[in-house]
Amino acid sequence: MAATKTFDVAAVRADFPILARTVHGRPLVYLDNGASAQKPRCVIESLRHTYEHEYSNVHRAAHELSNATTEKFESARRTVQKFLNAPHDREVIFLRGTTEAVNLVANTYGRANLKPGDEVLVTAMEHHSNIVPWQMICEQTGARLVVAPMDHTGTLILPEFQKRLSRRTRIVSCVHVSNALGTVNPVAEMAAMARAAGAVILVDGAQAAPHMRLDVQALGVDFYAFSGHKAFGPTGIGALWGRAELLEAMPPWQGGGEMIRSVTFEKTTYNTIPHRFEAGTPNIADAIALGAALNYVMELGHDAIEAHEHDLMAYASAQLGAIKGLKIIGTAQRKAGVISFVLDGIHAADAGMILDEQGIAVRVGQHCAEPVMAFFGVPATIRASFAFYNTRTEVDALVKGIRKVQELFR
Repeated sequence: MAATKTFDVAAVRADFPILARTVHGRPLVYLDNGASAQKPRCVIESLRHTYEHEYSNVHRAAHELSNATTEKFESARRTVQKFLNAPHDREVIFLRGTTEAVNLVANTYGRANLKPGDEVLVTAMEHHSNIVPWQMICEQTGARLVVAPMDHTGTLILPEFQKRLSRRTRIVSCVHVSNALGTVNPVAEMAAMARAAGAVILVDGAQAAPHMRLDVQALGVDFYAFSGHKAFGPTGIGALWGRAELLEAMPPWQGGGEMIRSVTFEKTTYNTIPHRFEAGTPNIADAIALGAALNYVMELGHDAIEAHEHDLMAYASAQLGAIKGLKIIGTAQRKAGVISFVLDGIHAADAGMILDEQGIAVRVGQHCAEPVMAFFGVPATIRASFAFYNTRTEVDALVKGIRKVQELFR
């Protein structure tokens, strides 16, 4: 049975109030999900309910409001554990998002374990947030950043990745799904190679979390990070999962309340995980709402989501690929959620503004992936990024909008 008949996209769209609005007098066609996804009503309601009925600071307090909020907060942690199929909820650390998670690992595990001559291996398709933190820690420790190449389709060259693993490799940090190309990396194979080389592997799952079933145990990774706002939750909240034995051996990154057991002027004793890495008052309402978002996704079902999005991506690739003067950047065999392209003789920013006038929201620019743009020899791309609430009709609107752009530049 076709994906469009097994996934009730109309019912799903009704759960997202913002999708009913207009932009410049046109129905909103929201194709900027790779930057940030829209929020279902259950997430919006979760935020309202917390602040109206149950808000208090979490942990330690003896009163009812705090107890209720603490239970909801820790329930959200267990939801993240379930979403990732992680062994223990104490391995889940709440942070602002993927960027902060990478920085945490770089500044704790990296700082403690890297020394001059060691290497950190990344891929050529990384987001800046998975490049810059490693450059910074390499500069501070004397380690070296090594890059595994990709080919002209935007596919990681796996034999070259393996070739760059050596006895000097201490950390591998890679993207699961490229935000600029949509490429899905073979993370399980990469993790097995990294482990055989004696390295730990961190995966940036920011773009994967909205699109596919995640199982950190099956993937065999050591750390996995994702951002809530790309997975239909609020901004300013995300999670890092790490193997307990690694987290327990890592020093804290930030000092303050909650991450301690006892404090004197002479010595501080640190708390157990996950609290050791959650200094200060956490993002309480947004963490609870992240739990609501992930439950919503799991209730829809990953298989149904993936089938619908696969159909949508195939349709969009065919329709866009048929437009004369349009070139898709990133044609890997396995992709998820993203189609980036350029138009002959038309700057991406100009195209984006004209599409916006037609109610079509896309992202234009380098997508925090400047090395990717340099590899393909383009200054910027137009990126259409999809979610499970998008439709073939919206793809048709994008195609019509692109033809309008081309007409204006003839």
